[in-house]
Amino acid sequence: MFRIAHLSDPHIGPLPRPKWRELLSKRATGYLNWRRGRSRAHDMDALAALVADMREHRPDHVAMTGDICNIGLPAEYPLAAQWLATLGAPRDVSVAPGNHDAYMRSSLPHMMRDFGPWTRGDDGEQGFPFLRRRDGVAIIGLRSGVPTLPFVASGKLGSDQLGRLAAMLRATRDDMRVLLIHHPPVDGGGDIRNLRDHRALAEVVREEGAELVLHGHSHSISRKCLTGPKGLVPVLGICSASSIGRNPRRRAAYYLIDIDPSSRKMMLAVRQLDKNGQFHQVAAAAVTCAR
Repeated sequence: MFRIAHLSDPHIGPLPRPKWRELLSKRATGYLNWRRGRSRAHDMDALAALVADMREHRPDHVAMTGDICNIGLPAEYPLAAQWLATLGAPRDVSVAPGNHDAYMRSSLPHMMRDFGPWTRGDDGEQGFPFLRRRDGVAIIGLRSGVPTLPFVASGKLGSDQLGRLAAMLRATRDDMRVLLIHHPPVDGGGDIRNLRDHRALAEVVREEGAELVLHGHSHSISRKCLTGPKGLVPVLGICSASSIGRNPRRRAAYYLIDIDPSSRKMMLAVRQLDKNGQFHQVAAAAVTCAR
């Protein structure tokens, strides 16, 4: 078995103190949102407990589907990199950036530099999508996070990235292919409008196939499907890794996914924070993928 742990949307805090000129932009509304409520909804002790629980289950690979940062301040990215290092060695941790990581156009160089070790494919190149092959499992990281206008959190892949994805899926058709993306690519677990080219992504999966899609963004547990050439492809969403919201269903959680490439079977389990601050398994399912 090859075990993947999937977590998302930690929104690392506390937020570094911004310079006034850094708030003369979309960051002003994001900063006010953080001060008015988001900072209290995301608890770093809960996040630390999740990481500790996850490491006890000894995953072979960690899939992190974005929104590590909050408003794209330059000072956020070194802190994000320090936190990523607690998840495991860069070769064992893959990151698909979210819209808060790519908050502004000026944020992108910082993101690409500091997230680089976790977004680099086996070929050593940095770019999206990237490909990492591990023991019969092909992990493909996409970037749907793009800079947007204030009050807009949508994502986009673009035709170039989709074209490279199709080629990667064809080249790894004998592996168990796991796609990492921040925005939900199907209806449910988030507004479908959040991924602007979701239909184009669905067409690539319909033509080339995949065995599993993991996403974040919606801050909730969800299980949907895309259509592949040989059957349905599970699409799994997960809660924020640091959430301590009032709704128990949206508290911090992560997936443990055991993949057997030889039998093409997967075992999915969700571990979630309870009211006592402990993590317990709350759901499980078995999936057999078509050959």
